[in-house]
Amino acid sequence: MPRLTAPRRQAEVCAPLPAAHAAARYARHLPERTLLYALVQAHYPDFIARLEAEDRPLPEYVREEFETYLRCGVLEHGFLRVVCEHCRAERLVAYSCKKRGLCPSCGARRMAESARHLVDEVFGPRPVRQWVLSFPYPLRFLFASKPEAIGPVLGIVHRVIAGWLADQAGVPRDTAQCGVLGIFRPKTTKCSGGRAVRGLQRGITFR
Repeated sequence: MPRLTAPRRQAEVCAPLPAAHAAARYARHLPERTLLYALVQAHYPDFIARLEAEDRPLPEYVREEFETYLRCGVLEHGFLRVVCEHCRAERLVAYSCKKRGLCPSCGARRMAESARHLVDEVFGPRPVRQWVLSFPYPLRFLFASKPEAIGPVLGIVHRVIAGWLADQAGVPRDTAQCGVLGIFRPKTTKCSGGRAVRGLQRGITFR
């Protein structure tokens, strides 16, 4: 593994930020010090070797999740040097994997960014209902192998929920217009094969 060479202005890199910037201080999440990272780093190579010896290799996208996670947030695998325009203090920001399966840091950041976008840019100060649909295992395997089958199923889900909302509002189903945002994603990780639909349905039905 390549060693990280310290930048020339090490004192500025490690110095605390001025008080004016204390509230916005960046702190690296140090994944290599977590138990999850230690377990994956210690056992992943043997796990891969054993599966390949049994002629049961992991799919490429699953291996990519593990391997990019081991590089995520680790300075030795690449970083940016960020300089404050005001005080000229510097920080090293490690590259992130930007995956949504195994990495808890990138998963949490993606979740926070998505939630902020929905609240600020999509729904605004309006009531919504959340509907969660968990599919039986035969359908989960079908969706994993044939993603094109997801659309018709989600169409059925939307029609049922929209019809119920129209009935609750006393609006004829053929004239009601109901907005919906459907989020289809793995329930836990890409490695599990389990999938769920989380639907945010506008609790307003228009005539």
